[in-house]
Amino acid sequence: MNATEVIRPEAAARPVRWAADVVTAMREGARLRLDYSARSLWQVDRTIEEIRRQGAPLAAVETALRGFGAYAGEVLVRLTGGEWWTGDGGHRVRTPDGRVWDPVEEARRCYRGDGSLRLLCRDAARVAEN
Repeated sequence: MNATEVIRPEAAARPVRWAADVVTAMREGARLRLDYSARSLWQVDRTIEEIRRQGAPLAAVETALRGFGAYAGEVLVRLTGGEWWTGDGGHRVRTPDGRVWDPVEEARRCYRGDGSLRLLCRDAARVAEN
């Protein structure tokens, strides 16, 4: 193992893949570069808002929202040193302070018009700093 490799719990396998898929899809389809920075979550929130304005039913965009949520979760993991955890059928991020965050559900809230992946990440980072 070299210095840049990170060992993660088994729970990380799926959301890390979903995040990578959304990065690829956004680069190829929308010509947006997502770089796993907190700043990139502005683009993700705007993209979800645009999809919502198009009026697609939630079921039709569920896979995309899962990917956006996983991407935000991966940003959160990298920013705070958290880890992916799974249980009750979902994937969540546990930050070093012990708090659990659900970025996939937050992506769904964004689609409903009452959430923000950028703000979730900001709040989690602030809590992790203290």
